[in-house]
Amino acid sequence: MIVCIAEKPSVARDIADVLGARERKDGYIEGNGYQVTWTFGHLCTLKEPHEYTPSWKSWSLSSLPMIPPRFGIKLIEDPGIHKQFKIIEHLMQAADEIINCGDAGQEGELIQRWVMQKAGAHCPVKRLWISSLTEEAIREGFSKLKDQIEFQPLYEAGLSRAIGDWLLGMNATRLYTLKYGQNRQVLSIGRVQTPTLALIVNRQQEIEHFVPKQYWELKTVYRDTTFSAIVRKSDEELAEEASQTSQASKKTINKEETNRGIPPITDETTGKLLLERISNVPFTITDTALKKGIEAPPRLFDLTSLQVECNKKFSYSADMTLQLIQSLYEKKVATYPRVDTTFLSDDIYPKCPKILEGLKDYTSFTAPLSGKALIKSKKVFDNSKVTDHHAIIPTGVQPKGLTDMEKQVFDLIARRFIAIFYPDCKFSTTTVTGEADGIEFKVSGKQIIDPGWRIIFAKEPKDDTKEGEEESVLPAFTKGESGPHTPMLNEKWTQPPKPYTEATLLRAMETAGKLVDNEELRDALKENGIGRPSTRAAIIETLFKRHYIRKERKSLTATPTGVELIGLIHEELLKSAELTGIWEKKLREIERRSYDAKQFLNELKQMVSEIVNSVLSDNTNRRITITAEEPIHKTVTKNMPQKKKTTSTKRSKKVVSSPNTATDTLPQEDAIVGTKCPLCGKGTILKGKTAYGCSEWKNGCTFRKPF
Repeated sequence: MIVCIAEKPSVARDIADVLGARERKDGYIEGNGYQVTWTFGHLCTLKEPHEYTPSWKSWSLSSLPMIPPRFGIKLIEDPGIHKQFKIIEHLMQAADEIINCGDAGQEGELIQRWVMQKAGAHCPVKRLWISSLTEEAIREGFSKLKDQIEFQPLYEAGLSRAIGDWLLGMNATRLYTLKYGQNRQVLSIGRVQTPTLALIVNRQQEIEHFVPKQYWELKTVYRDTTFSAIVRKSDEELAEEASQTSQASKKTINKEETNRGIPPITDETTGKLLLERISNVPFTITDTALKKGIEAPPRLFDLTSLQVECNKKFSYSADMTLQLIQSLYEKKVATYPRVDTTFLSDDIYPKCPKILEGLKDYTSFTAPLSGKALIKSKKVFDNSKVTDHHAIIPTGVQPKGLTDMEKQVFDLIARRFIAIFYPDCKFSTTTVTGEADGIEFKVSGKQIIDPGWRIIFAKEPKDDTKEGEEESVLPAFTKGESGPHTPMLNEKWTQPPKPYTEATLLRAMETAGKLVDNEELRDALKENGIGRPSTRAAIIETLFKRHYIRKERKSLTATPTGVELIGLIHEELLKSAELTGIWEKKLREIERRSYDAKQFLNELKQMVSEIVNSVLSDNTNRRITITAEEPIHKTVTKNMPQKKKTTSTKRSKKVVSSPNTATDTLPQEDAIVGTKCPLCGKGTILKGKTAYGCSEWKNGCTFRKPF
């Protein structure tokens, strides 16, 4: 008998249907030589400190650092999980072969490997690796099953991440709580959570300490067109431009563009003198330049860019977008969502006409492409930029029963996909320069010659007014023409940096704090990003749950406790996005077999020991202010001296994969919220007034768990 194990009941049902397994049993589906069973996300987790050494049950500085000689796993304490595991264990013990049908990613690999280890599976194991849940994709996946050994580096990377999070989360949380929390307030520290909080706190402090400076802009209106005086760039601006420009384009700029213009006007007297100087002289057009350009279609979505777009357009949180795209994946209308590439592999190209054909609601856009050879751009199809999964695209399955929010997300994905097969947008940019008494002025206008792919997004509002202004068509100017003009002097003030929104924070996490617009540069920085695309939403949610950050409209601000916590941490290793990005890069290298997992963990153990020694040697009297809104959670007190133990632990993928896996410090009563329903597998868990319930209760799901 071949045993297939999926990550949730709904996926198991899809696989069983394709395999011809029809007989429903308790905890699995059987038929046609297969037994298809499932987990509920994580069934296993790393052991808690006291399960290695009884003395680690009590929180004490003398027991730190806690570094087990060998890490072990255990079943999560939950009756439903224990029951399902017994079924899985029985099936695996008798199996001739196991097919790991877990989520095709690092965490999915870890979930199923742990279950197989705990169940003592000893038969050969194959791996199903698919990017969508359509019948065609599942059949193709089963025809190309791979040996589990090929995914060993993926498992080692996932295991290293889990152990690393345990080591840092458990030790640093206890260390800071006991040293600075006065034993009365838990200070939660996480490998990715804390650098993310530091990004928000640092930005907030930049804003608070920002001193606005006054400056003036010299402009003039000639023939109903506003020209701006050319202002010389500062050394800082030139350095910033240089850092965000490729070497090739830098050479071009150095040859063709000189840093000309008047110095910035920093006092009103100078501005008035310049205004007076040009008021009574004619304005003369010195040059007109027309430059034609092309604009390629926007890139396809990876998870982060989809979360960014949904936050900008619909104000959806990162976590909400992840839930919506996960639902679209499970409804078979979109491909695997937890991806960090915007490219497609070459083997997808032959399937694209059929996918376009399936987008019935977009026939006005797909009809012109029908029967023609589709454009195949290297900016879209590039095998070297695709590893385990490709960018998020539609599957070609006609969407049915989508919620309004799901429709909005699907619309974004579908339009991006159609656009990659449309021609580039062609435009012309007109730049007109003029002068008055030796002072140079400039205006630019952009005109769309051929919209190309832009017609697919024609109804969308512009992202900002600046772009809209640039697209205004200028009147025809002739070099040498001259005439009267109306100069003006406008008072301005320098503006502080903007607070992070979820969209800009996700971008900052993706590039370890370096916010850049250039997509190629962003791709290069992704390697050192903090967190994984699939975990960044959970990290932001964790900061909300800890009361370290809050949302004011769309802006994210740190609470006084969050600010204080970052102020307490003097160890750069804990709060530097750049350093955390280096660890993330090593985890990716483990996945690619170019870095050793043992070396990574040895480095992490050494780092934890150094942090413990550094904090213990701190003789200052620094303490965090105790606030009423953030009491120590009940689940933490089980490990504090002379406190009664509580054992409430819910099945929750988020708890185990959280950036702070110090599970004894998580508010686990609430950790179940937002996870998939363990009963029906369709809905998500909601928090009611007296109990937790399933979002599918209207459709008959009876899951209910009292507080």
